[in-house]
Amino acid sequence: MKLHYLILFIPFISFGQITLDVSDFADAGDTVRLSTSGSTNIDFSTTGENMNWDFSNLAAESQELKEFKDPNDAGALISFSFGSFADEEYQATNYTESTEIPLDQAGEFLPVTINEVNQFARHTSDSITLLGLSINVEGNDIPVPSDTIETKYVLPLNYGDSYSSRGYTYLNMNPIFNLIWIQYKQRSSTVDGWGTITTPYGTFEALRIKHEINEIDSVFIDLTGTPSWFELPVPPSTEYEWIAKDQIEPILSIRTSLAAGTETVNQVKYKDNYIATEAGIEENTITLNVGPNPVKDQLLITGLSNSLPYTLITSDGKTIQSGTLNPQNGGDRIQLNMIPKGIYLIHIGSDSNQFIQRIVKL
Repeated sequence: MKLHYLILFIPFISFGQITLDVSDFADAGDTVRLSTSGSTNIDFSTTGENMNWDFSNLAAESQELKEFKDPNDAGALISFSFGSFADEEYQATNYTESTEIPLDQAGEFLPVTINEVNQFARHTSDSITLLGLSINVEGNDIPVPSDTIETKYVLPLNYGDSYSSRGYTYLNMNPIFNLIWIQYKQRSSTVDGWGTITTPYGTFEALRIKHEINEIDSVFIDLTGTPSWFELPVPPSTEYEWIAKDQIEPILSIRTSLAAGTETVNQVKYKDNYIATEAGIEENTITLNVGPNPVKDQLLITGLSNSLPYTLITSDGKTIQSGTLNPQNGGDRIQLNMIPKGIYLIHIGSDSNQFIQRIVKL
């Protein structure tokens, strides 16, 4: 009888709800590799208690290395605004490159070039806040502290938590150029799910956070001696994040926008391993058909005219399987039922004459 109760209790120990605190997010000096998927047919709405989210079919089209930098290592003007000499509420923990300023939409009107935008964040035991931006315009670094500091996470995070925040940022580019940019954001966030998430990177216990964001961006610009205000069209958006313990960045992030009452996926990013060949760039000098993809047990290769060597490589560059393909009625098969789930690259042929394709193993 005692053993019976113990067995019933084990699942709650292994797969209980988690709590996220400040130690689960990135610090200055951390790096994380993120893959971007082009998939738009992805389930972002299913959530709740004790979920089993399966996104193992995601395939990368591109990759980036996200770096979390120390504000005290930035230029003097930036450090003064966000470093250790700034007012305490503006002392940032780290900063990263950002796309949070949509001035590229007005790029055709601007006689100056915006080279880089960075987002500054402050981590404390009770929150993660977005302090403002820095913008490099024509080689000049401009700090842009937010007048109203936006809260991205209220900590610790638990299933069922909800909170709201707003941010207000004002940028005046004078005397570089007669331009003013204003951003107003309202954020409503809910921890609406917990469970286990599986991606090509692995399986993790996670919380799911839903951020509903409404943003109004306006630009005041003097182009022809007649100053005018322009509103930059930024549709309402929602960001869905699956965050796990000790992973410093969401395991998966899906961003959608709302247009004409329809929620459309416009960005899918997930934490990933390094992909040896640049994601999305496959230079095949011989033509073959390889499928199905995703594949479960057996991969069929057709279009062979002669015997060719093949190598199956993991996302971190290790060879997991190799052999020779023979043209049996123009095709051959590779058995994959014994290899783990994940993303692999298959190389067929020699270095000077080869076929390369990314394979998702289910």
